[in-house]
Amino acid sequence: MIAKLAGIVDSIEPKDGSAVIDVGGVGYLAFCSTRTLGLLPQPGGATRLLIETHVREDHIHLYGFIDAAERDWFRRLTTVQGVGARLALAILSVVAPDALTLAIVAQDKAALARADGVGPRLAARIVNELRDKIGALALTPSAAPGSGAGKPVGIGEGAIADAVSALENLKIGRAEAYGAITAAARKLGDGAAVEALITAALQELGQQQSERRAAR
Repeated sequence: MIAKLAGIVDSIEPKDGSAVIDVGGVGYLAFCSTRTLGLLPQPGGATRLLIETHVREDHIHLYGFIDAAERDWFRRLTTVQGVGARLALAILSVVAPDALTLAIVAQDKAALARADGVGPRLAARIVNELRDKIGALALTPSAAPGSGAGKPVGIGEGAIADAVSALENLKIGRAEAYGAITAAARKLGDGAAVEALITAALQELGQQQSERRAAR
């Protein structure tokens, strides 16, 4: 069973969603998300891919990931009925691992439905089946005020739900709004008013946009 490839990028095929990694003169074909393909060096550069090996009666396929976060989400996604390896890669191509965690917790089905082959029903199934499985990846009590010990914060809890709804009315995506509001709640502490959460969240989003522009 192949778990990792470390070698030289031989070729990248964005249309096929694949890359060939030369390891000691042997070329291994790995299917990857567009995120992973975009982070690979140009052909001739050294790289490392984490690998999931799928063995079937008629083929052996390698799926490659640039980091453990993406590989772990691939594993989770493929536990959902109707989500195969290629569909999991399609989802990871449009939603990065961190954003996917927020999308699941926030029940942001629209974010998942951006992937080719994912309709509303399948997006709802993915959210419903994975929300209780993300464990430590879910936002824990330290992420927002007023939650019970050991219990992930739910989108429907009081001021947080109202604040998220307000940001959605401003045309901010549900997962992005949820992340900004919980970050604001973490800073403001217990008992924060809805208005204060919204203001702090908008400041958080503005800072993120500034950092993205500065990084370009």
